Order: sequence, then C-alpha cells, then structure tokens
Amino acid sequence: MPAGSPLVETLGAGVVKRSTRLDDGRELIYYDDPGTTLGPERAADARDLPARPETATMRRDVLTGDWVSIAAARQNRAFLPPAELDPLSPQTAANPSEIPSLYDVAVFENKSPSFGPALAVAHGAAPAGADAPADLADLDAPGLGRARTSVGRCEVVCFSPEHSGSFGTQTVTRARTVIEAWADRTAALSGLPGIEQVFPFENRGEAIGVTLPHPHGQIYAYPYITPRTTSLLASIDREGADLFARILEFERTSERVILQGEHWTAFVPFAARWPLEVHLVPHRHVADFAETTDAERDELAPLYLRLLRGVDALYDTPTPYIAAWHQAPVNRGRDTVRLHLQLTSPRRAADKLKFLAGSEAAMGAWIGDVPPESAAERLRAAVASIPEETP
Repeated sequence: MPAGSPLVETLGAGVVKRSTRLDDGRELIYYDDPGTTLGPERAADARDLPARPETATMRRDVLTGDWVSIAAARQNRAFLPPAELDPLSPQTAANPSEIPSLYDVAVFENKSPSFGPALAVAHGAAPAGADAPADLADLDAPGLGRARTSVGRCEVVCFSPEHSGSFGTQTVTRARTVIEAWADRTAALSGLPGIEQVFPFENRGEAIGVTLPHPHGQIYAYPYITPRTTSLLASIDREGADLFARILEFERTSERVILQGEHWTAFVPFAARWPLEVHLVPHRHVADFAETTDAERDELAPLYLRLLRGVDALYDTPTPYIAAWHQAPVNRGRDTVRLHLQLTSPRRAADKLKFLAGSEAAMGAWIGDVPPESAAERLRAAVASIPEETP
C-alpha cells in the first residue's frame, strides 16, 4: 500500500492540490476548494488491489488512417451501481470505492483505461508491449495490419462526492476548483512522454451512454492528434491562421449569441450539426486551459454554469449532452488552434432524440433538424431565466 503523506501544492484561486497513490500505483489527486472545510490529512487506500490490466492495443484503420484502441478491460467497468456502491464516492467499510477520503474535487487514473502506461508501474502492473508509437511519422506510415500499444492516460475527474449531479449542479466555487484542476492536469499530461493531445470532457445522461450518475468528467491524453483536430488543422491551413478570431467576430455580430462576458462568448455555430449545439470561445487566443489567466478562469466558472443550467431549463427533465473541451495539440498548431467548448446534445424535443443513421453515421454527411437561429433563440431565453451567480 502506498505510504507517506500527500504532496501538497497551492494553485490559482487558493485551490490546494494533494497528490498521492492508490494501492495499485495509480495516481490520485485531491483538489481542495479555497476555504475548504476538509482537513489536510487523507486516508490511505484500504484495498488490496490486483495488478493493473495490460495496456490496450490500438489498430490502424487503413481506409481512414484513424487509430482504434481495442480496450477489452473496459467491458468490466461499473454499470449504474446503487448509491451505496458508487465507485466515485469516498470509501466506507461497505463501499471499497476508488477514492479513500472525503473530497471536494478528485482526479485519478482510470482503472480500465483506453490508453495506459507504456511501462510497468507499482505493485506488479502489467507492462505494455514493445510497440509503443515512436512518433507521429510512425503513426502516419502506410501498411495493412499495423498495431501499436495504446500509450497515453485516461483520468476521471470527480466534481463532487455527491452520488448524483453534473458540472451544472455545482457551486461557482466548486466549478472554479474543477477549472483549476483541468488547467493543472492539462499542463501535467502535456508533459508526459508520447502525449500529442489532451482532451477534458463531460458525458451527461444515460442517452449519451453514461454508466455512473455521479457528477464527473474525464480527461484523455492521446498518443496521436485526434481525427477532429486533424480536420481542424486542415481547415486552418485552408482558411488562414486567424480562423478562430474571424469566427468569433462573425458570430458575435449574429443572432446566434447566447451569452457573453469580458473574456468568453457562447453561441450556436452557423452550421450546427446537432439539434442543440453551443460553442464557448475565449476572446483571447489560448491554446489550452494551462494558458488561461486567473481572470479568464474566474469568469468562466459562473458563465459556464449559467449556460449548462440554461440547457437544462429548456425542458422539464435534464438534457443529455457531451461537453467537449477542444485544445490545441501539444506540439502542433499552438498559435492557431484555440481552446474552446463544443457542447452538443441529441435532444431535438422533450421526448425525441436525434439518432445518427445512414447519412451521418455511415457517410459523415450531416442533416440538421433544427435551424441554428431557432435553437439559439430558445436557448438564449432559457439562459436569460437563470440568475447570475457569484462565489
């Protein structure tokens, strides 16, 4: 069992970071709210865990050039457990969960990741194979039957110790702590060997495929540049290096703006694919969360909460969504790819979902069900009904 006190560091906004290890060697990090009521001590992991699973293997789809991670260990992950067995709640005698102590925000390495360590870690974890990607040129090389070890990292970000909720149900102070954690983890993961892109996101709702109602998100650190970002880089090459600045100028003068502040603007994009789609973009160019200032993070916390609560105000029941924070690759496009949120939902009416069928799923040719201007009008009214909140 890992021994010793957690390593302690004070971050922006008074957030305190405490780093430790779980019994099988996985990293666990507590992020304490400013003014937290929690004490400084953290319990050790009381479990006797088996070795970590062998790191997954990814295979190259020769028709597209995409890499597909084959992670069989994910078949064993928890599926809608009862509250008393929530694996993201603090450990009790009856619940051997992933987090030993009561917490404000906690981040830990996923037990069954899609992307994992290249080498053996503590407590006999299985090492990856000898075929870790050499570099991006190696990944781009042609050939049938090519495979590499899925080297990278998958982390779980717990927004609260409560059993149910989402980012939008948190306080402004807690939202600010999570944003600080995103920035800290983006910097740390970007510095790991072989990492090419870092992606924080939140899946919300069973319609999206969520298997745990606990308020949480995830962070993936990929060994390649993702297909969506590869397409974005090609668009920047075609449209110009100032593409994001021009998009922001274009959208801020449109009827699709939802809300805006000194540092951020949220809008329904001109060519929205989904019935509900919102982009949230910083006014200043920043490549990722690690480059944002304290002032930008301070404004983002209440503004993002209002946006999410407005999304939920559209209907009588919570809306399923994917909140995807797109960041620049670690080593490419830092001066052109801007950090931004793309929030999407398949909900096209109170009791209807948009399913990706033939044209979208098979050919990638999208057909929009709702005019973006109509969606923006409804969402703008919903957000306006949400009172502004401060820490």
